[in-house]
Amino acid sequence: MITNAIARRYAKALVQLGAEEGAVEEFNAELTAVNDLLGANPGLYAIFRSPAYLIEAKREILIEIIGKLGLSGTVANFLQLILDRSRLDFLPQIVESYSSFADELSGVVRPTLSSGLPLAESQIGDIKSALEKSTGKKIVLKVRVDPKLIGGVVTMIGGTVYDGSVRTQIDRIEDILQKG
Repeated sequence: MITNAIARRYAKALVQLGAEEGAVEEFNAELTAVNDLLGANPGLYAIFRSPAYLIEAKREILIEIIGKLGLSGTVANFLQLILDRSRLDFLPQIVESYSSFADELSGVVRPTLSSGLPLAESQIGDIKSALEKSTGKKIVLKVRVDPKLIGGVVTMIGGTVYDGSVRTQIDRIEDILQKG
């Protein structure tokens, strides 16, 4: 719980800086790149977590990562700040919170659409348009195939599930018939 509060605080501060500089999406991409790099290299991530390495050695490694990824000055300073404050362990949660704040700021919603079979691009476009119309926000749709679905689609937006699957419709009919 405390970890999440810390991550949210850092993420919110960086989103505010990004908004001031007009670089919210750029910062998001840069943070994600660093997080992905550390996630793909557990040995490198272990160095940052280990108390056996001095802060100077960690800073040199971080500066090299910043240079290779070509990060902006603001994100570079941010990463050095969280390193100096021993908060680099929270980077995955910071990135997640940052993405959430950035989406909120730009009016983007990222629902997941599940279907039993692959959908045509025109079907996905129609669903996306309907969701944009009903939410009033820009939709970035994540589409996945769930072989457990007999047919229809299930859309999850945040904590809300819109279940238009055949399985749910059959269950409703069964429930109605049992109740008489």
